[in-house]
Amino acid sequence: MSARVSGTRRGEWYELMPGKLNPSEPGGRYEAALLWLTRELGFPDKLLRELDAAGEIKLAGDRLRLRLFPPRTSQYAPVERPVDLLYEDDFCLVVHKPAGLKVHPDGAGSPPTLANLVAAVFAQRGEPVAPGHIHRLDEYTSGPVLYAKNAMAQLKLDAAMARKEIGRVYTALVEGQVSPALRVIHEPIGRDRHHPSRRRVSPSGKDALTRVELVETYPKASLVRLTLDTGRTHQIRVHLSHAGHPLVGDALYGGSSRLFPHQALHGESLTFPHPLTGELIRVDDPWPEEWNRLREQLRQGKES
Repeated sequence: MSARVSGTRRGEWYELMPGKLNPSEPGGRYEAALLWLTRELGFPDKLLRELDAAGEIKLAGDRLRLRLFPPRTSQYAPVERPVDLLYEDDFCLVVHKPAGLKVHPDGAGSPPTLANLVAAVFAQRGEPVAPGHIHRLDEYTSGPVLYAKNAMAQLKLDAAMARKEIGRVYTALVEGQVSPALRVIHEPIGRDRHHPSRRRVSPSGKDALTRVELVETYPKASLVRLTLDTGRTHQIRVHLSHAGHPLVGDALYGGSSRLFPHQALHGESLTFPHPLTGELIRVDDPWPEEWNRLREQLRQGKES
């Protein structure tokens, strides 16, 4: 949001102060306000048309109000369990997803998912909000998951995701001592025709690029930090396995689960442009507690 702009939520409405609007625009000050929303805030055209048609844009004096927060009901049944909220404002929510929890139901079984836990947060508060996730993490990968709390945020964040403006940094514990020279893994990834849930490096696959930073080495393992230029399914797991360093615990891609029951992969931080202001927001997610025990075992040279 420009330094000239301030905004305040008032119930279902959001009030902005666009400053002086040019009344000579065709349609007068109201049309000038719509142009300001498009030019200054990058307001999604589709949503702007919907609000306009429904009479949910009001201009009174210097105050511009938009009904951005109509009540919504989550499609997910609320399940009350402890959940860590890492960041929240009127538009966005970032939640820690522990390993072993799916982001949302996928038709395979019916255990609670992160979506059910998030639905319970708002049910407990008595707030008619139905957040929508912007990205996913594997079931056994921990880390931050970004949610949009209204239609405007959903559209803006989905577009930011498509433009690769949402950044995620991961850490992983991998088998073997990674060479400091391993900085980039650029190999296409496709489906493994011999295994329905596995991916593999394949010349006919989709382009995939993973950047690697060596953080620590242990007698028989390493800690690496990873960023993705692409977002292919299981990308980190496939690339590190292909490089000869499967993730500790990742039996699907050749890792041993003797010390850890699933892949040791964690989303360390998340950055995203705020859907209203455009400000770059960074949210950090501390390493899971079980990682400290695992790292100590790896320091002692225990086989993963």
